[in-house]
Amino acid sequence: MMIPIFGCSLFALTVSIERFIYFKNFRASRLAPKMLSFIEQEKFTDALAIAENQPSPVLRVISTGVVQRTHSPTKAMEATAIAELTKMKRGLPALDTVITLGPLLGLLGTIIGMIDSFDIMSESGLGNPHAVTGGIAEALICTAAGIFVAVTTLIPYNYFLARMEQETETIEHYATKTEAALQPKNVQPMP
Repeated sequence: MMIPIFGCSLFALTVSIERFIYFKNFRASRLAPKMLSFIEQEKFTDALAIAENQPSPVLRVISTGVVQRTHSPTKAMEATAIAELTKMKRGLPALDTVITLGPLLGLLGTIIGMIDSFDIMSESGLGNPHAVTGGIAEALICTAAGIFVAVTTLIPYNYFLARMEQETETIEHYATKTEAALQPKNVQPMP
């Protein structure tokens, strides 16, 4: 059972590294206030230029609103936000599965090891206790490995969930501000 546990750990490590790199690219979100400032000044080309080639979901959502400003920017930003959230969630269900599967594989390995130890005991009797205790020790190592994989996967999983929540709040904040900035301005003549 150590082979599937080891496979789970490699898979979790690969997904964690990929997600870490993905979320690290969100630093471009700090350009959102500058982009919003250009939108408020109706410098739409300058606002779109900021978001160009930036890997930030926030900037992509704002850009969609700017591009669709004459039609329905709110609906366009909602659709883009949903697509961006889907990208952020990629890999997280797999990490959740590893967190659940690791200890279960470890327990299964322990049960199989205990069964093997009792088989040895039934064949050789109680005269060879080292054979039995060695099998039990190996079985417990499997449980420890499964729990270790789950614990070490839980840390990045919770980090990615927190980052996703933070980015979702940022998207909502700037989408609302963009929607307000794109509203037609009613200029009242001075009396």
